[in-house]
Amino acid sequence: MATLWGPRRGPKLAEPARQLVVLLHAYESSGEEFIHLAPLLQRFAPHAAFVAPNGPVPCDGPKGGFQWWPPTGGDPGKRLSGARQVRALLDRYIDEELVRHGLSEDRMALAGFSQGAMAALYVGLRRPRPVAGVISFSGDLIDEESLATGASARPPVLLLHGAADPVLPVARLHRTEASLRRYGVEPRVHVSPTLGHGVGLDGIRQAGAFLRSAFA
Repeated sequence: MATLWGPRRGPKLAEPARQLVVLLHAYESSGEEFIHLAPLLQRFAPHAAFVAPNGPVPCDGPKGGFQWWPPTGGDPGKRLSGARQVRALLDRYIDEELVRHGLSEDRMALAGFSQGAMAALYVGLRRPRPVAGVISFSGDLIDEESLATGASARPPVLLLHGAADPVLPVARLHRTEASLRRYGVEPRVHVSPTLGHGVGLDGIRQAGAFLRSAFA
């Protein structure tokens, strides 16, 4: 089995980490790019360490970077298969990081953007013990039909999306919200009215406040 690796950032305060945030990057991106979100979020969670693993598969395109699973051409079966494979890698990585920092799962949050948000939601809803929270920036829910039988946890969830997203239309957020509510999760939702497919400053503020609450 492959081993995930990527950059780390210690707590803003010079002390052992009291919480952990795992950042999952988008398709054709990397942990090095997404770890830059850490100092912005540490304003709200100064005791948290941040880790940003690279996806297991390098991208072949001109942008380079990594992916959590290859493009599926809109095939939900292929996307689910990719998510199932990467779940095993992420679960092992998360377990190792929790041991490294001496933390329990209720002191850990997952946050992802785009494909990384899909992975964060998929894994976060299936951890054997609930995590402190899951943040989805411009993401989507995978295998929503089998949440009741395939998922095992109901952590706090924050869904963030741009109203002008041309890659994953904001309708995906509303569908994800409805599916989570049917499953028994009451997500917090924020739509940025002019944002496309990206992470906006208002979304970062929402995510920071969510982490502060989740780790309280």
